Amino acid sequence: MVDEDRGTDVLRRLRTETAVEHQAVEDTLDLLSPTLTRDRLADVLTAMHGFWLAAEASLDAWAQAEPADAAGVDWPRRRRAALFTADLAALGTTGPPPRPALSEVPDTDAALGRMYVLEGSSLGGVFIDRHLATLPQLTDVGRLSAFSPYGEETGAMWHAFRTVTRARIADGGNADRLVAAARETFGALAAWCGAPSPGGARWTPTRSTHSSTRGNEVVA
Repeated sequence: MVDEDRGTDVLRRLRTETAVEHQAVEDTLDLLSPTLTRDRLADVLTAMHGFWLAAEASLDAWAQAEPADAAGVDWPRRRRAALFTADLAALGTTGPPPRPALSEVPDTDAALGRMYVLEGSSLGGVFIDRHLATLPQLTDVGRLSAFSPYGEETGAMWHAFRTVTRARIADGGNADRLVAAARETFGALAAWCGAPSPGGARWTPTRSTHSSTRGNEVVA
């Protein structure tokens, strides 16, 4: 389905317009390193756990306000903060992690933009999961679950998310707002992970200039 304002598929826009932030996160975490240590993995999982807790809390609030839309994207099944908790326990790390302060999710466009970041990570997570299984320094940990939460259903879950996102735009959703929310979320994740931004400047959240359907607030 094509976005009439830009003449571009919204999923293509999401991929291309978040590419810089995505690459910065991937390079910083470096989870495919053959020298990845147990302590480094625990540090990464702790940071991601905190981020997922904050992101899921904002999406839970949206789901309460828009239950039909949340059900349509199967939001309850997509929550995985608890999987990070279990993985950290397997590594001997317990206790609540610090969380970033993320913006609220005021509508479904913003929710899908934020979910794009969370759900997209499950695709690369398949390769991370396979890599971790080859590291002798992690043989006693067992298989972790947060990186690849859907197993053999990863492709189907991603396809379902793409279908809902395209349908949202086809039904009158705001593609600019959705993409801006994804960029803001990716930028927040990059900053949280300590990823260097282009030119050495701090990551700056990208906000849509389009007004929300809920009054005069500006939607991220």
